[in-house]
Amino acid sequence: MTKDVIALTSKMPDLPTLLAGLYAGGPDLGVSTTADGAVVQLCGPDGRPLVSVEAPILIQVPGETTRLLDHAVEDGPVWWTEARASTAVAEAGRLAGSFAGRLAAVLGGTVWPPEAATTDVVPVTTDVSAIPAPATGAPAVDVLTATTAVVIQDRPLVAMTSWLSDALRTATAADRALQIVTPSTARLTLATRTALRGLPNRWVVQGPEHGYYDGLSGAVLQWKNGTFTPVHDEQGATRVAEAFAPTPDAGDRQLILALRTRHPADENLVLGRALETAFRHLTGAPPAGWSTAEPVNLPWSTRHVTDLARARAPQPTWLVAVGHPDRPALATVRILRTPAGVEEDITFALGYSGDEAPPLNSIEELATALDAEHGLVTLLTSLRTARRDLTIPPSFEAPPIPVGFTLGSGEVKAVGRAHAGHPPLLPRPAQLGPGGEPAFHYCLSDGTDPQAWGMFQRLIQHLKRV
Repeated sequence: MTKDVIALTSKMPDLPTLLAGLYAGGPDLGVSTTADGAVVQLCGPDGRPLVSVEAPILIQVPGETTRLLDHAVEDGPVWWTEARASTAVAEAGRLAGSFAGRLAAVLGGTVWPPEAATTDVVPVTTDVSAIPAPATGAPAVDVLTATTAVVIQDRPLVAMTSWLSDALRTATAADRALQIVTPSTARLTLATRTALRGLPNRWVVQGPEHGYYDGLSGAVLQWKNGTFTPVHDEQGATRVAEAFAPTPDAGDRQLILALRTRHPADENLVLGRALETAFRHLTGAPPAGWSTAEPVNLPWSTRHVTDLARARAPQPTWLVAVGHPDRPALATVRILRTPAGVEEDITFALGYSGDEAPPLNSIEELATALDAEHGLVTLLTSLRTARRDLTIPPSFEAPPIPVGFTLGSGEVKAVGRAHAGHPPLLPRPAQLGPGGEPAFHYCLSDGTDPQAWGMFQRLIQHLKRV
């Protein structure tokens, strides 16, 4: 298991300050690097990593530290330096706290969690040589088996950090599952939830009775053959944990847009414009920032998004974008080069309290703009009862309910206008854009009728019968 400690400083940690922080364990400990120099490790006399420190990143996005840490810092950019301490060694957690405390004391700043901060020298008295060395060199992975990479997180909100992103990428490349283990008090960010989508990846929650369950499905889990697997009852059905019961409805809602765009792959293509259009229509402003991991640290720039995707092509690019602090809004984007062109798969979520009305009346206008200017393929709009802050608790949440579905004009043409315009058991779609080649928008529900899923499935089956 590991413990995370973060230094938030107003000045950039330079090499002398980092070395002074790493001296928290005294002269007997060593220093090494991994991940092509991006991670510095404080090691015991036998070379065992005790604390791993990631390269500092400059957070330039307002509200990002509060979103992820519930930790107030002064307005303006802040340097985020994250350390992970192995709890296999008793002193490692205090070493990470002393490292972070020294950075904050020298550079001006704070430490998260606040109680971890110290500037004391922490001598290592544990016999490190008697503790088995970790089976993996990846700083984020705590347990590695033939089938699974296990990451144990003790933070209240589990973000898709570069640590976790690297662990997921490495596990996927090795055909392993990534399983994140947390206490029952933890929540996931939407970016982490999206990245974990699909088995065998799991969110493993340690319940109040010391058992384990899946934080997204409620399935009771057991550690068997090097992985967490569901426990079945005598009839063969998966058992569901009592702790997975739904929480009382506080009135919060989430508006979720799942949209796909497709563009010709030419040198003038600028990516990210569809997402920016969606942000402007639904929040009144472009995204505040973007990154390939959390925390989101870069100011929004379609040019920089495009440059990154070009540099990574033909490999896909995954990124996350956030809105301004006054309106919870977060999107994940997957950019992929296909034989048909360049596609953007976007999941965009916005949070609303019980006294705020989600802007459902803006969806058709948004869909019209996306189709006319940004190569809209499809747009599914849905509404769900869920937290305004867009985080995911380890308890039952009702699935989203479809509100509307938009088929882009290019897809309408491919399906056939007459066929697409006569769906079974549904009103005729609204025509968006020019009369000659319109997009079609199908109304499904007001977001309160779960039977809308059946209507949506029949619509998709109808559109595929061509």
